[in-house]
Amino acid sequence: MRQLCGTVLIMEAIVIGLAIPVAITIGHAEPRVAGAAGGALAVAAVLLAAVAGRPGLRWALVAGSALQLCVIAAGALVPVMYALGVVFAGFWVLAIWMGRRWDPPRA
Repeated sequence: MRQLCGTVLIMEAIVIGLAIPVAITIGHAEPRVAGAAGGALAVAAVLLAAVAGRPGLRWALVAGSALQLCVIAAGALVPVMYALGVVFAGFWVLAIWMGRRWDPPRA
């Protein structure tokens, strides 16, 4: 689960980072607002990737799920983020489901 969830979050951080210039040029967002919002989401994704799926850190999975909602909400700045957010939320759910299915049970 750790590898799957971490991979989803790292890829999501890359997409979020690439959405910042799009928000500025196409979405006509203020550069500071787009940079702060996108940067905060990308940094949160990277930090959560470091701890997601570790034993005893269930809060990281909850925080990762909340991050998925925030990325979907970023569609207010860049409309394509609605679709990308839903896609990554699907990957997130799939990673948790597959990780729980394939990880050996803990004693």
